[in-house]
Amino acid sequence: MFTALLETQRAAITILVFFAAFFLSLTIGRFLKRRAGVRLGVMFQLFCLTFAFYAAVWTYGVPLRFLHHIGALLVLMSTVVVVALLNRYLWDFYFEKKKQTPIPRFLREMVALLIFLIALLVVLSVFYHAERELQGLLAGSGIVAIILGFAGQNLFGGIIAGISLQISRPYKVGDWLQVSDRFAEVMEINWRSTRLRTNDGIYLDIPNNEIVRQTIVNLHYPSQVHAMRIRVGVEYKNPPGRVKDALLRATKNAEGVMKEPPPKVFLIDFAESAAMYEIKFYMGNHAAFNEVSDAIRTNVWYELKRQRITIPFPIRTLHVERRPKAPLQEGQEEARAILRGEPLFQCLRDEAHVAMRSQRVPVWRCQRDKSY
Repeated sequence: MFTALLETQRAAITILVFFAAFFLSLTIGRFLKRRAGVRLGVMFQLFCLTFAFYAAVWTYGVPLRFLHHIGALLVLMSTVVVVALLNRYLWDFYFEKKKQTPIPRFLREMVALLIFLIALLVVLSVFYHAERELQGLLAGSGIVAIILGFAGQNLFGGIIAGISLQISRPYKVGDWLQVSDRFAEVMEINWRSTRLRTNDGIYLDIPNNEIVRQTIVNLHYPSQVHAMRIRVGVEYKNPPGRVKDALLRATKNAEGVMKEPPPKVFLIDFAESAAMYEIKFYMGNHAAFNEVSDAIRTNVWYELKRQRITIPFPIRTLHVERRPKAPLQEGQEEARAILRGEPLFQCLRDEAHVAMRSQRVPVWRCQRDKSY
């Protein structure tokens, strides 16, 4: 009779603990959902049931082996709560709200999978004491990880670079960038690559692990107003002050050039055939760069024509130097006198003597060609 009463009390306490644990955990979950905005779904309710059942059987006093199975399941189910808290306070609140950095869904899922794998390793090592099996599993998974690492090196490199770009945010969608010698607008930033569009409507898909290695010039940071430059060459005979005034008037009257800050003109180089001037002007959205450059160059052409300032063709001056005949070297006059004294060479003129000494006229031609 007494034993039955004790069993009844144990059962009542077990049921009470079950409901108390279930409603307590469920109340905490609802509080987190309503007040803090933590998104908890059906899996959290299963976690509450598992927690309540674990607390009830622990109170009732079931065999330890059976309790270990429930504890292992509870640890695995707790990853749902950890992932939900991580999504709310780390990804949503810290990065997206505070840092204004959107985190891709792929990264969230990868971190959630990593947390679940850690929980699984804890369960295997703590609740089931599978040290040997776990060591073999880790060794095999390590080899597989090395193989996958070499195979997906570029893929993982792009993912890591994409994460760093999302965190540091050197540019955003809508910005105009200068990457190497290209100007392009940012259309999309994902976990693998950055998609750009040039002024010609050509799309460039650059992997993130390549774009982070280059020098990136953001033309829209900190504002869209930025300076661009155009070079013009004129003849040297034109005074620099007059040329600068003409170029400045042409630039100010071009459509799309901002009045403030005002444009400037610099004499930057003395080239082979022209004095080089550089026009520095400011513009807003870089999408109109082709139109603004065309307007400036057109105005420059007409303004230089009105001012009679010539844009020269490439010119090269060739100097031809004519050298006088070399004087007779020492000993040549003595050789000529010897040749004149010989009867055989008396028919030759002085020019023939010189040609013969330089081996250009054979001797036997003396008999045939009397003009010598």
